[in-house]
Amino acid sequence: MRLRIGTRKSKLALWQANFVKEKLEKMGHQVDLVHITTSGDKILDVPLAKIGGKGLFVKEIEEALMKKEIDLAVHSLKDVPMNLPEGLKIGAVTERENPFDVLISKDHLPLEELPSNAKVGTSSLRRQVQIKRRRGDLRVEMLRGNVDTRIRKLDEGLYHAVILAYAGVKRMGLEDRITQVLEDFIPAVGQGSLAIEIRQDDSAVEEIVSCFDHYESRLRAECERAFLRELQGGCQVPIGAYSWIEGDTIFIKGFVSDLEGIKFIEGMRSGEAKEAQQIGKSLAHDLLREGADQILKEVYGWTP
Repeated sequence: MRLRIGTRKSKLALWQANFVKEKLEKMGHQVDLVHITTSGDKILDVPLAKIGGKGLFVKEIEEALMKKEIDLAVHSLKDVPMNLPEGLKIGAVTERENPFDVLISKDHLPLEELPSNAKVGTSSLRRQVQIKRRRGDLRVEMLRGNVDTRIRKLDEGLYHAVILAYAGVKRMGLEDRITQVLEDFIPAVGQGSLAIEIRQDDSAVEEIVSCFDHYESRLRAECERAFLRELQGGCQVPIGAYSWIEGDTIFIKGFVSDLEGIKFIEGMRSGEAKEAQQIGKSLAHDLLREGADQILKEVYGWTP
């Protein structure tokens, strides 16, 4: 088949799209990349929480998919909204890369050793509250842009440190810049995996992309996404979740926090891996009962 992959134009997005393209070409398909500029790429001076969240990085690509201008789309799974447009589905979830966040600092100092009042850049509320809980004396300031842009601003002295996803840093060949892997930070839902989005009625493309689907990574994604979906969470509320599988058991830990990290509700659940979605939902209900409902009510004005 001749296949058209929709992708953003950033270096990381192109790496991800080419990863899929090269494998499809080895299978004998002809593949073209279709570059699409999303709303999230156009608006860089406003926090995502104020303009609609991470869904802005996929909206125009999904529209092209629905109009049949492309045959599939490649996204970072963490950017894909919990509820997809009617007629679209996730056809494959790739094997998960290291899902954790990393700190990159100008003087190669770990988080614990950054000087008081040091400026740390991140656009993620989830990362912000976890930094504040660890180092309340640091200045956490908004920093948007692609991986290269954020590291350039660090090198220019605009920040003492920045926090990024390990997966993106590795895919850009910048692992040597990593100061510290923040394994005690709970990552974003799905962080580390790619999602291949397709049309629900396109069985031919679904069969083709099935080779990318990694069973364990999909189960973990379903568990974490069910947790977030049950909370009806978005970029306006700091929420994180991380799951792992041991044998036939899936474990998930997650949190919901207010914007200052003062009300920080966290918990963990486990159960049969085949019940991944239900385990994620159960953890969400645990946190709601423990006070997360009040946090969500304060931010959204209603309770899930």
